[in-house]
Amino acid sequence: MSNKKQTAVEFAVEKLEKLIPSGNQLAIRIILNQAKEIEKEQIIHTWNTRAKIDGILTFTDNRTAEQYYKETYETSN
Repeated sequence: MSNKKQTAVEFAVEKLEKLIPSGNQLAIRIILNQAKEIEKEQIIHTWNTRAKIDGILTFTDNRTAEQYYKETYETSN
């Protein structure tokens, strides 16, 4: 059992894959992958912004934004 979180875009992908007619799957898959990449960039940006705001006073997590994203959201499929 995985403790990974699911992003909103991943949730949408999971649900939409079941509804997409097979002829349109490639185009929609490309759009959804672009949305996932944008969402990933937003999560990483937020992590970096939090680190700058909190600084050494309260932000004690030393992971990079990329490490946080991978550990929190990416699955090992």
